[in-house]
Amino acid sequence: MLKSLWELKIIKSWPYTYSSAPPPKYAKHPPPHYKSPPPPPPSPSPSPPYHKSPPPPSHSLPAPKIYKLPPPSFLSPPPLYVHKSPPPPPPYIHKSPPPPYVQKSPPYVHKSPPPPPYVHKSPPYVHKSPPPPSKSLSPPYHSDSLPPYKVNSPLYYYRSPPPPLKS
Repeated sequence: MLKSLWELKIIKSWPYTYSSAPPPKYAKHPPPHYKSPPPPPPSPSPSPPYHKSPPPPSHSLPAPKIYKLPPPSFLSPPPLYVHKSPPPPPPYIHKSPPPPYVQKSPPYVHKSPPPPPYVHKSPPYVHKSPPPPSKSLSPPYHSDSLPPYKVNSPLYYYRSPPPPLKS
């Protein structure tokens, strides 16, 4: 003989497997003589949220809960193996390195001060008359660098003789 309703529930669910449909469940209706109590009148102060009123008395016992165990691992087939290849690498794009930084300086321009305007300065003109002929016998080409002219000088011979002196 059965010991409890719990054993009866287990025996009833015995022929079912996890792959078959569960037994039909019927909606449980309250007994016909049960009527819900009227709603309480609104109170001026609200009741705290943690306060719960006791459930109304029921003439029927609550149904026991049925705990379902997960199916054993040996009954369920393993998931299908799907080979996933890694994504293809991105296309290769050659990037040349940037050119080295060269500081650009402005072109060199030699700047010299402008030359002063050219002004021709000549010495003031002084008219010099030739010196009067001297009494001494001197050649017309006489200069300071030559010795004084003498009659017996060898330079005398290639020139004409001097004019006679008038006394």
